[in-house]
Amino acid sequence: MNPVPRWRIAAAVAVLALLGFFAVIITPIYVHNLELQRYVSEITQPAENQTKPDEDLRSMVMQEARKLDLPVKADNVHILRSQDKMRIDVRYFVRVTLPGYTVDLHFYPGAGSR
Repeated sequence: MNPVPRWRIAAAVAVLALLGFFAVIITPIYVHNLELQRYVSEITQPAENQTKPDEDLRSMVMQEARKLDLPVKADNVHILRSQDKMRIDVRYFVRVTLPGYTVDLHFYPGAGSR
């Protein structure tokens, strides 16, 4: 049996290190998005929030997004109302700049009352 050449082992270690680096950079963004999704779901359920003005709800979402360090602007928060239902949709993107590569991660957290 032939031993694996050292350059292949070094290449494998480099690829794994690069993947780990990407995961360290990108994972917190996804976790914060999930936290924002959970928050939006929570504020659409109570009946008292159904009657709050759109601007109050929008500012609540914006405050949570700032707390999570997400680049959500006021015009990214869409509040849709029908007779007895309300839906909040947040559409935003996070630009991630990595060495030699830039990517925009698009997120669409949203929730509605039942």
